Amino acid sequence: MGTYDALLVVSFGGPEKPDDVMPFLENVVRGRGIPRERLLEVEAHYQRFGGASPINQQCRDLIAAVEPTLDIPVYWGNRNWHPYLEDTLRRMAADGVRKAAAFVTAAYSSYSACRQYLDDIALARAAVEGAPEVVKLRHYFDHPGFVAAMADHTREALERLPAGLRDSARLVFTAHSIPLSMARTAGPNGGAYEAQLRRTAALVAAELGGDRPWDLVWQSRSGAPHIPWLEPDVCDHLRVLDAPAAVLVPIGFVSDHMEVVYDLDVEAAETAKEIGLPLVRAATAGTHPRFVSMVGELLAEPEPARCPPGCCPAPLRRPATAGEAR
Repeated sequence: MGTYDALLVVSFGGPEKPDDVMPFLENVVRGRGIPRERLLEVEAHYQRFGGASPINQQCRDLIAAVEPTLDIPVYWGNRNWHPYLEDTLRRMAADGVRKAAAFVTAAYSSYSACRQYLDDIALARAAVEGAPEVVKLRHYFDHPGFVAAMADHTREALERLPAGLRDSARLVFTAHSIPLSMARTAGPNGGAYEAQLRRTAALVAAELGGDRPWDLVWQSRSGAPHIPWLEPDVCDHLRVLDAPAAVLVPIGFVSDHMEVVYDLDVEAAETAKEIGLPLVRAATAGTHPRFVSMVGELLAEPEPARCPPGCCPAPLRRPATAGEAR
């Protein structure tokens, strides 16, 4: 931690009361031509849960767990809702912070999971006089702390199944779908988003021991129907799954976004009930002790190399996502 004098937790942001929901969604999709009816549809998902996303409170919980383990202050800034990155960087500048490490609540490579955060940090810094230098910490999809947290949560989920189904339940790893065009250009050589997710899934499955079968499927697809996205969708997969039970493992998320609690806990759960499939969902990494300690371990590593030019380029047409993208 020697070269950094602060940690900046960077996240997507989310509404915290009913009146926040539509302004938040309009913020997320500004300039992307999303039909009003689509925003109203997504707004209804939030209002079903009292108009509040879990993500902001989960960021507070993570910061409360991480801060006592560090000898530097921890700040928090969001891309799409309060506290905004620009406001946080202004406060950091006033506090005399010169160089901060950024821990982004997205573990993988892609435009929306990495490059867009870098771009937003750069825009926020440009708007703040005397803004500190900000160095984004490396991707941590294969870090033992993240893997151990997800493996523990998967074990806990398996324990919620009837005893006779635990050994034969299939692991169904889920992540946010993205357009195929974005998936093909993810990372320096392309294809990194899906490859990294498959690596995480394999590591988590290996932690559980044995030779348990698993699948990687996708959730939370939105946008124009004619644009191809990563498939299969989790609900479509559950309908054809040949297994006595399943455990959904949301490795594509580090906390319970609205996509997790709605798309998995509501839609996927309803699909499983409809077809008579016993189904449980593993928790996200959250404040698991190994995930918390991982943040300090990342800070202690050598400063990561900057992304090469052309890595995870912006899509020609930005995907029409109206929810929390990782």
